Amino acid sequence: MTKGDSDLKKEGAFYRKKLLLSMIIPGIFVLIMWLVKLIEILFETDFSRFGIYPLTSKGLPGILFSPFIHADFTHLFSNTVPLFFLSLALFYFYSEVALKVFIWTYFLTGILVWIGGREAWHIGASGVVYGLASFLFFSGIIRRYFRLIALSLLIVFLYGSMVWGLFPGVYKNVSWESHMLGFFSGVVLAVLYRNQGPQKPVYDWMEDEEQGEQEDEWKINEKEDKTEE
Repeated sequence: MTKGDSDLKKEGAFYRKKLLLSMIIPGIFVLIMWLVKLIEILFETDFSRFGIYPLTSKGLPGILFSPFIHADFTHLFSNTVPLFFLSLALFYFYSEVALKVFIWTYFLTGILVWIGGREAWHIGASGVVYGLASFLFFSGIIRRYFRLIALSLLIVFLYGSMVWGLFPGVYKNVSWESHMLGFFSGVVLAVLYRNQGPQKPVYDWMEDEEQGEQEDEWKINEKEDKTEE
């Protein structure tokens, strides 16, 4: 085995390990969602009362519990796939800030729904899904890093139709407030964390070019100063 082959093997092992580590929190989150629904079925109970009911004390626990509660298996499955994929992308590409962004998306969305939602029980992880999609899209654009921009375009390709869920009346019995406020949370976090995590690489030739421009500017200024004298 050549040195190049050895390096490639080590690099491949590194990325496989990173991918597996990135699956841990998304996997645990999704597992809890499904366990909650199975418990509801097995014990013939309904956990909707632990959702968010805006501006009431009884609705406060929902800020913590509502993303794990779903109306039925269709609702659960519709959130499972995008939540797992988007949170996996977050932890893989934004590993330095992923946990903070995930936690803030979770709680900020819940708090905003508790403040601004309709008088109804709001349940489900769709607010978190919209928050993650929004963060991944806008963060890639803001950072202007081609790899992250490619991820942004992939998000648009896969989940661009989610935009209709931001408007009231498009889908019946759906908390569009959770979608809209989750989306807003993602935008805010993309801006707040724009200088943390992966950044657009600066190459040596770019630094030399900037240095050359500064030297040229200094020479021009020096020439102007001498002329004035």
